[in-house]
Amino acid sequence: MTRTPAQTLKTVFGYDRFRGQQQAVIEHLVAGEDALVLMPTGGGKSLCYQIPALLRDGVGVVISPLIALMQDQVNALLQLGVNAAFLNSSQTLEQARAVERQLLAGELDLLYIAPERLTTARTARLFGQIKIALFAIDEAHCVSQWGHDFRADYLSVSLLHEQYPTIPRIALTATADERTREEIILRLGLTGARVFRSGFDRPNIRYRIVQKQNARQQLLAFLRAEHTGDAGIVYCLSRKKVEATADWLCANGIEALPYHAGMGNEQRQRHQHRFLMADSLVMVATIAFGMGIDKPNVRFVAHLDLPKSVEAYYQETGRAGRDGLPATAWMAYGLQDVITLRQMLAESGSDEARKRIEYHKLDAMLALCEQVHCRRQTLLSYFGDVLAQPCGNCDTCLEPVATWDGTLAAQQALSCIYRSGQRFGVGYLVDVLLGKRTDRVKNLGHEHLSTFGIGHALDDKQWFSVFRQLVAKGLVAVDFDQYGALRLTEASRPILRGEQVLMLRKDSHPEKIRRSSGAATTAAVRSVDSEAFWQALRAKRRELAETQDVPPYVIFHDATLMAMMETRPKSLRDMALISGIGERKLALYGEAFLALIKRFA
Repeated sequence: MTRTPAQTLKTVFGYDRFRGQQQAVIEHLVAGEDALVLMPTGGGKSLCYQIPALLRDGVGVVISPLIALMQDQVNALLQLGVNAAFLNSSQTLEQARAVERQLLAGELDLLYIAPERLTTARTARLFGQIKIALFAIDEAHCVSQWGHDFRADYLSVSLLHEQYPTIPRIALTATADERTREEIILRLGLTGARVFRSGFDRPNIRYRIVQKQNARQQLLAFLRAEHTGDAGIVYCLSRKKVEATADWLCANGIEALPYHAGMGNEQRQRHQHRFLMADSLVMVATIAFGMGIDKPNVRFVAHLDLPKSVEAYYQETGRAGRDGLPATAWMAYGLQDVITLRQMLAESGSDEARKRIEYHKLDAMLALCEQVHCRRQTLLSYFGDVLAQPCGNCDTCLEPVATWDGTLAAQQALSCIYRSGQRFGVGYLVDVLLGKRTDRVKNLGHEHLSTFGIGHALDDKQWFSVFRQLVAKGLVAVDFDQYGALRLTEASRPILRGEQVLMLRKDSHPEKIRRSSGAATTAAVRSVDSEAFWQALRAKRRELAETQDVPPYVIFHDATLMAMMETRPKSLRDMALISGIGERKLALYGEAFLALIKRFA
């Protein structure tokens, strides 16, 4: 008897019900129709093509951008009893031939393949000899040149529509603004495809953005207060900063590893493998690390530098809490981040049209940082989503931001920029406003400026905050030909003339670190049962994973272990009722976990 999507969901994957639009997408694809799926990270995109591949005749071919993602997906499917394999550059010729033999013999349900292989004659011959159930294009935003993760080899994916017009295709992404969505549809020939849009909200993630004081110390305080013993990712802009931050965290008792493109491939793979296998390791990385990281129990993502766009921020923070449990997206942000990124854009080899787009994206990112209302509403509105009420799970909701009338301070700052010749950076301008008779100020004669010493109402930190917000609001521009000097923009005129009131964000100093309720998995678990039981379950999972050299979460997710703690199953029948335990995993691991649970009963 042919299984239904719901039966496959339960028997293979161990879940009782679909989430959101999953069932509609699956039924649409099983019927042989094309689809574009926009679904948040952790929303269950993979099931949208994995189940149809199992139900349709033939093999499901998945185009995936990263080797790590393929390996992770295949490991997870093999644990479920699904016949899956991949073809990519990490394999020897004999390994690749073995997969091809499986494919030709009709032994595979799913094949993951790198996009660059689509244009080879070998792949064309292979596809010509097999029955293909569907094509799934994962991380579809990589095809867009206006997206934040453009991959030139993804352009070859457009060939699928021309060469295999009768085979259904599904393109999936978690990160695409309207322009990127339009380009995905155009490049992949999906004009007739049904678009399934599930929204971008990740309600389990708590968004927090703090003003930089001492970013490393702020990070350490955050980790110790809220995420002791948790797995997480810390993003830095430069390779040098990655190395230094990882070393510093280790010196302060937090196990951390670096990851960046300047490392050898073997070392990167070794560090990534350790991260996937560990329950409590911190990866400090550039953006070279991340896309395709399927680890569900990443409890936090921290940024020590400002991302280039809202898309990048959403994609990177989305690696936290893929299991649906509470997680945190934390970032320390300051004026120097803005200056650095704008300088990088100014010096890039991009054409002017591209630069304008990138400046626009950066401005949107700055607006999110300086937001005084609900951050989640601002984040979602960027992607065209509407959240009717404030989320109650971001810093600006939990601790409402105070604002103040900064009109006079802004006029003083703008006037100081103008009267000093628009040739100086923030540090020097603050010295002038505070009336500091430094050697440089005296040598330039600026103690005679009308703005000298007029800023005593604020201290130096407050003045840095004012200048940061003026830059973020576009009232002041950074001149990189003049070593970061500030100059006025046309938008500053109404402020200088007193025609417009300017409300500014009142920064809190120092940042208040509070343990969020259930922010970490371990904290949530301790409220459910004893720490000893939790650690025993994790140890059993780790033992089973190590014997197979797979990540622990491939055996069971944290949420499944927590359900075991809550329900204390006494039989295999009881255990089969727990979400995330399908027939194959029940047969493989059921008895081992039942024996452990009995010890704690």
